[in-house]
Amino acid sequence: MEPKKLYRLEEGKMLCGVCAGIADYLSLDVTVIRLLALLATLCSSGIGLVFYLAAAIIMPLKPV
Repeated sequence: MEPKKLYRLEEGKMLCGVCAGIADYLSLDVTVIRLLALLATLCSSGIGLVFYLAAAIIMPLKPV
């Protein structure tokens, strides 16, 4: 069995595909992840946005 890997996804993305990739990795609905990211951004003076941008830079795109 091959271990799971975390990738940004082109399919179903809104901005960079970070939330779609995290949702796929955790087997959750992408809407839940997007709401959590929005909540983290609004409630913590924008730290959620910093983490999102860092993830967009660090996470590789899923190979086709």
